[in-house]
Amino acid sequence: MQSEADTRANYIDPALNAAGWHPSQIIREHYFTDGRKMAGNVRGRRCFVDYLLHKDNRYLAIIEAKKEAEHPTKGLQQAIDYAKKLKVRFVYASNGKQTYEFDLDTGQGEYIEFYPTPEQLEQRYAGINSDIGQQLRNVPFHLEGAMQPRYYQELAVHAATDAVGQGAQRILLTLATGTGKTFIAFQIVHKLFQARWNRDQFGARRPRILFLADRNILADQAINTFNPYEKDLVKINGEEVRKRHGVVPTNAHIFFAIYQAIAEKENIDGYYQAYSQDFFDFVMIDECHRGAANEAGSWRAILDHFSSAVHLGLTATPKRTDNVDTYDYFGQPVFEYSLKDGINDGFLTPYRVKRIRTNLDELVLTKDDQIIEGESEQDIYQVEDYDRKIVVDDRTELVAKSILENINPMDKTIVFCENQNHALTMRDMINKHKQIKDPHYCVRVTSDEGKIGRELLEKFQDNDKDIPTILTSSQMLTTGVDARNVRNVVLDRTVGSMVEFKQIVGRGTRVFDGKDYFTIIDFRGATNKFYDDDWDGEPEPPVGGGIKEPQPPYGQPPEKPESPTGGSTEPPKTRLKIKLGQYREIKVIDIETRYIDEHGKPLTIQEFVERLIQQLPGLFKNVDELREIWSDPDQRDQLLQKLIHAGFDKEQLATLRRMFEAEACDMFDLLAFLAFEQPMATRKARAEKVRNNSDFFAQYQQQKAQDFLHYVLDRYEQTGVTELSRDRIPTLIELSGLGTTKDASIAFGGKATHLLDAFKQLQHQLYY
Repeated sequence: MQSEADTRANYIDPALNAAGWHPSQIIREHYFTDGRKMAGNVRGRRCFVDYLLHKDNRYLAIIEAKKEAEHPTKGLQQAIDYAKKLKVRFVYASNGKQTYEFDLDTGQGEYIEFYPTPEQLEQRYAGINSDIGQQLRNVPFHLEGAMQPRYYQELAVHAATDAVGQGAQRILLTLATGTGKTFIAFQIVHKLFQARWNRDQFGARRPRILFLADRNILADQAINTFNPYEKDLVKINGEEVRKRHGVVPTNAHIFFAIYQAIAEKENIDGYYQAYSQDFFDFVMIDECHRGAANEAGSWRAILDHFSSAVHLGLTATPKRTDNVDTYDYFGQPVFEYSLKDGINDGFLTPYRVKRIRTNLDELVLTKDDQIIEGESEQDIYQVEDYDRKIVVDDRTELVAKSILENINPMDKTIVFCENQNHALTMRDMINKHKQIKDPHYCVRVTSDEGKIGRELLEKFQDNDKDIPTILTSSQMLTTGVDARNVRNVVLDRTVGSMVEFKQIVGRGTRVFDGKDYFTIIDFRGATNKFYDDDWDGEPEPPVGGGIKEPQPPYGQPPEKPESPTGGSTEPPKTRLKIKLGQYREIKVIDIETRYIDEHGKPLTIQEFVERLIQQLPGLFKNVDELREIWSDPDQRDQLLQKLIHAGFDKEQLATLRRMFEAEACDMFDLLAFLAFEQPMATRKARAEKVRNNSDFFAQYQQQKAQDFLHYVLDRYEQTGVTELSRDRIPTLIELSGLGTTKDASIAFGGKATHLLDAFKQLQHQLYY
């Protein structure tokens, strides 16, 4: 019977050869994603195509191969989904005997006799690229060692250079935090540089490029990425200008600046005005949603001065009413890659949410509460009022203790607070209750710390260092800071803007070895934004033109941003400060863990259970089959792996047991209950039933053998089914006092297989 490999070898390969496709234009068995990260270092299925046809640095078509006996279009829909990801227009599906061509642009397909030639297929893409765009595509990526661009990075670079080639003046790339925007920016610059593209005459000279950021740390990170062009690079700041006796640097091709360093200040013209308006050919604006295009924004004067240059904006934030000005300025993105795509492709780390509520989330002051500063202006204070209208250090202390109780002590954690003072108090409260003695275990990193804060942040970012472990901040760390091993993102601040919320979530998404997920710990209900229609959705034009600036929740004053250059711009004012009465009980009243589906939405308890129940019929048909699988340690491990791939790891299953108050039960009983409404038995009851079966133990003559089996039962009753895995046998032998594995084999009749058989028989007794 013909296999899929036979179809490829006997039919598709000869047909492509006959159509003039050179082996260098064919990528076979192409994996282009890593597979979603799951618990236990497990990966989901990777995206894969049988053939990817390309010419002149453009993907042209996908071919899906099927067995000769199968329908030729059996895998067509999945191939179309992959073609959309790869920006490919044509998909072919073939069983060797028949070949079907589908055009994603027209949405129509038909059976064909011959594959088109490379030239014919390329001609169908004619008109979407210019000669200059093609020349920029043809410049190879600058790659060191074995490094290769991810598929979306390659597509983003080509989309940007194609737009340059078509003469676009304003270009926008939207990619989720952690997906390598700076790498993409570097490759774009590299191609422009090597092709000698410039605004005046292509090939005549190398371009002059300005890279604008709004924070020194972002600019410095970008400079490190641009290291291969170190000799052609300069940073524009006061120090550099002073070194040149008040003259701005011009003897470079790639210029880096933070806008605060070159913008106008009181009584001082901005450095940017020292450059002629046509000096730069290309301006890149990092994190451009932060005000670059807003007519009232600090960057706009700089952009207007260099308006003749091509402007390319980089942002992680899709179009929303709170940053509509960015899209008004740049237009629609030429390429987008969402957080959801990054997680499902396995290039970003998934997250889970812990929502923690306290009995102070709604505060009514009593006569026992002491007013230390200010005056009370309302009867009830809500959770969003804390550290904006009212300061209650007792609550901050409760939150600090809860943070420590809900993280592993050495997991790197960022705590987002309302403002810099709140971040100070949070740091102090965490240090008051921490178990780790190091004085830098928890530190505040905000703009007020200046150089010391930057040095602590660099140590936090160093994956070889454990200390600092916890950072408290307010706004400084919301964007662009690359710390790959962040395991917890704590929200003890009200997040008014979806832009800011997405940026904060992005602090934990970077991939790191052994990091299966990160946890968002929410004390203020900020994670309700996951349920907004505009969370990680497709860009939509705003209704009625939108609003120009993020609006704070009703009743809150607009938040004053930190000054990225070192001081807070927040005006001093007296907030109400309270010391709670000594008899007031302060406690956490609820902790709810929510897991995220493939669309990025946290699942409620009911949705989580319903999702599992829907998955179960595909894993076993009835309770007897489940019992047969579960009573065999090898089959049981396979089933648990399938559950992980379905999105349910051991921790989530443990959460299910708590939800159904089944901690004393076996996971078998919970699965049988959920799938078939079978009554649940406790592990103790199952173990007692086996202990009372004298006939079972009588077949093992040596007392040591019987004692060992009783010990295994005891461990199972105390700990659970994990004690019944095959790989636990050596540990159980040692813990039971039976001696070595050889001693155990002797006790069971002299053969290791006898020991394993007894171990399996014990499990059969437990479940039958």
